Amino acid sequence: MANKLVSVDPEELRFQFELEKPSLCDLKISNTTDKNVAFKVKTTSPKKYFVRPNTGVIQPWGSCTIRVTLQAQLEYPPDMQCKDKFLLQSTPVPANTDSEALPQNTFSKEPGKQLEECKLRVVYIARTTNQGSADDNLKQSSDPSSNQAVQTAKAARDAAVKETTQLQQELDTLKKRNPNKSSGFSIKLAIAAGLIGIMVGLILKLVLASSPAPPLPSPTEAVAE
Repeated sequence: MANKLVSVDPEELRFQFELEKPSLCDLKISNTTDKNVAFKVKTTSPKKYFVRPNTGVIQPWGSCTIRVTLQAQLEYPPDMQCKDKFLLQSTPVPANTDSEALPQNTFSKEPGKQLEECKLRVVYIARTTNQGSADDNLKQSSDPSSNQAVQTAKAARDAAVKETTQLQQELDTLKKRNPNKSSGFSIKLAIAAGLIGIMVGLILKLVLASSPAPPLPSPTEAVAE
């Protein structure tokens, strides 16, 4: 049903779903009239969500941001499908209406009263594979043996860089003193740098070989019916 009193953005509630973690979604409600418009938000699962504010009055051509919080859940819904629904009610009210104390009959359905309703569905978005891999990498980094191998590789790399730099400095000095004897030293420098590079490469291969294979990709999004 197209609303004449307010517009809603976005038109569905999307939550990044993670176990034991709350998730937030903001709704922007805009008054598209030159009248004061009162609104109220309802849900089919009031124990799962916090809605703030859930009622209020929007000034002519004004807007209001509503924050909906999905409380931490202890288990995944079947197939990541969500059947929860939200209902946004809106109706014109007098200019002097107190937004903190709306009359009880503000949203009652009465003959001749303009009361609009907008249904919003809920969509759960699963954590992406990249995020999962990052978490797995953090867990792997806590393994003492893996940390030791990484530290060894870093130390070898730093030593290689330092030694190569020293050799280069010595070569530059030798060139200045005796240009004719620098060629042999240059070959030694190239051989030393090559051997150091091979050593570091072997260490990095051992580190990578000890890491477990990444998990298979999982569905990234499920849309509620």
